[in-house]
Amino acid sequence: MKNLCVIPARGGSKRIPRKNIRDFCGKPMIAWSIEAAIKSGLFEHIVVSTDDDEIAAVATSRGAEVPFRRPAELADDHTATRPVVNHAIREAEQRFGRPDHVCCIYPTAPFIQTADLQRGLEQLINSEADFAFTVTRFAFPIQRALRLTESGRVAMFQPEHRKTRSQDLEEAYHDAGQFYWGRTEAFLEDRDTFSSRGLPIILPIWRVHDIDTKEDWMRAQLAFKALHVSETASSQQAATNENKDS
Repeated sequence: MKNLCVIPARGGSKRIPRKNIRDFCGKPMIAWSIEAAIKSGLFEHIVVSTDDDEIAAVATSRGAEVPFRRPAELADDHTATRPVVNHAIREAEQRFGRPDHVCCIYPTAPFIQTADLQRGLEQLINSEADFAFTVTRFAFPIQRALRLTESGRVAMFQPEHRKTRSQDLEEAYHDAGQFYWGRTEAFLEDRDTFSSRGLPIILPIWRVHDIDTKEDWMRAQLAFKALHVSETASSQQAATNENKDS
């Protein structure tokens, strides 16, 4: 069984310039994704699809491969992820052979964990699904969502739930934007990711951050640092308890 990792990272980010290689908590942003892929031990090849020489240099210095350049027509603001991944699959297939499974990991996923990658592949293999991808629940009931009217006032999207208790409303989930495992043929045949043939890998809310603006970046860094402080403290406490037991 051969697994291919594709990390799409173009150079033309507008809202946060050079986002994919900007320093995030001590490393270029893309390094967190590459290192998680390497640490997972799941991939024969970890390929970064980019049109940018500097991103390519950073990616290779962190252990990824950049065996081809992404064409300009797949590197503009309007290009979706699927055509980029499919181009990478075909390019990789020419060089390494056809993979059985492909995992697209976004370059802006510093909260990604190897255990989630492993869980995603395991669930995909042990099912008849086409894809397995990360999701998390909305922090607030979507049935209570408000919209702004043309007059500058507000209106409920679902006014019938105005008085429904929160605990009686169905929980809703959204794409967590970290990774997407899929069978190679499912990618290349453009099958729908978000369908009944997609498996959710549920993540806690605090490990999901969409980083598109400077405000997002600041909030994500604060959450990342807090999470790692907590993990370090837990590890130290476990080590202390183990020493006491021995």
